[in-house]
Amino acid sequence: MTRAAILPHSPSGLVPVLKTEGLQIVDSLAICEFLNDRFPEARLWPQDLALRALGRSAAAEMHSGFGALRSECPMDLRAAPFAKDISEACQDNVARIVQIWRSLLAETGGPYLLGDWSIADAFFTPVATRFRTYQIDLNKAGDVDGQAASYAGRLLEIPEFRAWESAAKP
Repeated sequence: MTRAAILPHSPSGLVPVLKTEGLQIVDSLAICEFLNDRFPEARLWPQDLALRALGRSAAAEMHSGFGALRSECPMDLRAAPFAKDISEACQDNVARIVQIWRSLLAETGGPYLLGDWSIADAFFTPVATRFRTYQIDLNKAGDVDGQAASYAGRLLEIPEFRAWESAAKP
């Protein structure tokens, strides 16, 4: 979709955009925070203040960072998996993501980053697709016991993700 096609729906010319209740909310983080406020019963962030802060920190780091991973390994739900050589900067991005995942899973006991599924997991689901598509070896990035790889697999089995993936394929 082109910027010209998006502009009638999004004042920034970017996606995603949420159009609801007379509002146009652009940016994935703003959309998630709106949904958390609008539907508190969904518990998109945990009640625990410390866990919520850790989750927001992880989501914000994902939202604003990991440029090498984003540029070298674009998200493509239609691509068949294949091995790809990645730069040192991209390897550093992968190692940091593995560190975030392992740290939060150790803190909470899982099965998701903050225990129950949360916005933080939504932000890392596209990363899990990249790891799958480009066959990124998480063991080489510090996932010595496979916890991060197992977490990535859980993200890709969530029914809502599976529906999104199915809709993206021709």
